[in-house]
Amino acid sequence: MTIKRIPIEDMRYKSKVAFYHLPGGGGFMWAVATSRDTSVGLPEQAAGALAVIDEYLKDAGLDRTRIVKAEVVVTDHDQKPAFDKVWSEWMPIDHGPVRSFVQSVMPEGDQVEIIITVALPTDYPAP
Repeated sequence: MTIKRIPIEDMRYKSKVAFYHLPGGGGFMWAVATSRDTSVGLPEQAAGALAVIDEYLKDAGLDRTRIVKAEVVVTDHDQKPAFDKVWSEWMPIDHGPVRSFVQSVMPEGDQVEIIITVALPTDYPAP
């Protein structure tokens, strides 16, 4: 079993990305993202968080089609239609993952947090 963690720079007790490699190949990548700009509304924060996810995927040599699960946490469930619009423009058609959408209290300014699970190809190199 191989686990690789990429910690959050100023909170090294938490990871922003983690990889688990299965014996024999493949495995999973998990990542969490929020927007870097919390001064904007939920649609803009959603786009910002998805851009962070794109960076994580690119750094790992992966793409959006490998996402198998997404957990979306927002401060206002009534913003779901606005989020869905941003999501549908970002996610490739016919590659949408299983997705949940829940409301929660979040730190001041944050309106959305996205957690993804990504399936690694069987030939994905272990660290």
